Amino acid sequence: MDARQRFEKEVDAAVGTALEKIGSPGLKFIKEVSDMADLAVPCFTLSKELRAAPKEIAERLAEHIVPSGLISSVNPLNGYLNFMMDETVLVSETLKSILAEGDAYGSMPGKGIRVNVEHTSTNPTGPIHVGRARNPIIGDTLARSLKRCGYDVQTEYYVNDVGKQVVILTWGVNNVPKGSVTEEDRDKTDHKLVAYYREANKLMEEDDGIKEQISEMLRRFEDGDKEIIGSVRKTAEAMLDGLRETLSDINVELDKYTWESDFIADGSAKDVVSRLKGSKYAGQTEDGAWYLDLKDFGIQGKNTKFTFTRSDGTTLYTTRDLAYHLDKFKRSDKAVDVLGEDQKLGSKQLCSALEILGSDKIPEAMFYSFVSLPEGKMSTRKGVVVYLDDLIDEAVSRAYEEIRSRRSDLSEEAMRSIARKIGIGAIRYNIIRVHPEKQLIFKWNEALNFDGNSGPYLQYVHARACSMLKKAEGYDHDTDPSMLTDEYERALIKVLSKFGSVIREAGEEKRVHTLPAYGHEVAAAFNQFYAAVPVLASDENRNARLTLVECTRTVLRNVLDCLGIDYPEEM
Repeated sequence: MDARQRFEKEVDAAVGTALEKIGSPGLKFIKEVSDMADLAVPCFTLSKELRAAPKEIAERLAEHIVPSGLISSVNPLNGYLNFMMDETVLVSETLKSILAEGDAYGSMPGKGIRVNVEHTSTNPTGPIHVGRARNPIIGDTLARSLKRCGYDVQTEYYVNDVGKQVVILTWGVNNVPKGSVTEEDRDKTDHKLVAYYREANKLMEEDDGIKEQISEMLRRFEDGDKEIIGSVRKTAEAMLDGLRETLSDINVELDKYTWESDFIADGSAKDVVSRLKGSKYAGQTEDGAWYLDLKDFGIQGKNTKFTFTRSDGTTLYTTRDLAYHLDKFKRSDKAVDVLGEDQKLGSKQLCSALEILGSDKIPEAMFYSFVSLPEGKMSTRKGVVVYLDDLIDEAVSRAYEEIRSRRSDLSEEAMRSIARKIGIGAIRYNIIRVHPEKQLIFKWNEALNFDGNSGPYLQYVHARACSMLKKAEGYDHDTDPSMLTDEYERALIKVLSKFGSVIREAGEEKRVHTLPAYGHEVAAAFNQFYAAVPVLASDENRNARLTLVECTRTVLRNVLDCLGIDYPEEM
């Protein structure tokens, strides 16, 4: 447990004891960081229960708290109970913890709890487009945060290889003559194959015979025809190779790929149908389709009917999704689904159906709004969508031009390597920094700003810290609090001490957008420290200040790692 965690626990204990002494044991309260205190307890939330003004409550509680341990002072002010930390202990313990724990600083011991994070899961019918770029980046960042919170995390991609779209793609790949379509210039399978998907869709609309061929393929698939299932799986796997390449480019690697067709092949989708038909909520339309009536589950209007079979008895994606979640729950203690905002109703219907099935678990949904670009379509595309691959190319190209304008001393190979790290970092940071459910317009001047709230800024500050340590050419670690008394030194150490709390918020509360904000706070505090006091040129304080630089580098590296961003040592 780091110093800040101990401080928070001491505040909890002190306020709890004070509430007991005024006759209100067990009363819940909240804590927050403020400009006036290291930790504040707002008494406004206690006013109704205690039938007193917040100002009076804060003063009464303060009378029963004696500063001790890491609590150096407690002061009631304007309805707040303000706690300050013992800076001497904080300085020493924070620096010692960072030096001792290194890459593990901010992490928590293993909990022995299995968490499944499903993300991306885009249909294998074409490349990932920019609108959905938030999904893999949010999912991966959440998984990294949860791992640091001590969970046993498995990331998973649910491959939709059953629906009509992937059958259309397979028909196109197998029947549209090569050379009769214009393939994309990019040498990636997902970009090559999408041309056959478009052509097959066009032919299906024009020719009822082709439409019937595709419908027959879909029926045979549902009936478990191994030839059709194998053919579709082969096409989907080829498409998935391209998607994996894109994900790898943005530092996203998934642990497991689960195929939707498996739940048809093993009979679990039919078992779900059978169980749902026996429910008191089940009904049937005039044409024979089966549905659940979910009005008792808070779903209103036309959306109360949750259809789980077609009129011909074949299952739907929703049915197979139920089978998939029941399978996930066997392999995890908790499941998180990263979903687009257009899936809110579907997620609620899914959870209601799981409840009807008697599941004691339901997935936690993490929704996001889609990404848009202010300039519209990029010049590199002539299709109807902008792909994530194009965004990556553009980011790396812009980063390269920026580096070339700043550094004439680097080799071409070094510039290309650094540009790739900066470009990918710019994308990931800019997407994560905005609350997932808020609209995000991706702007290049924000994403690639080397002096602002951006990935390149964090990378640059990390590289500066590396450069300072390299120039130092050796020093002895010094964590003596008496050697670090400048206000900017103390302010930086306080920021570094908050990393564990930020990780808990990002992981436990699924608030991943707090990570970039914290990283920027660290970088800004470091630059203020660097500008205010000499480091390499200092005398008696040199070792202590270089120790602080090393600790800052470690925390910045850990933040960047949690964000899935590389941390170059020079820029």
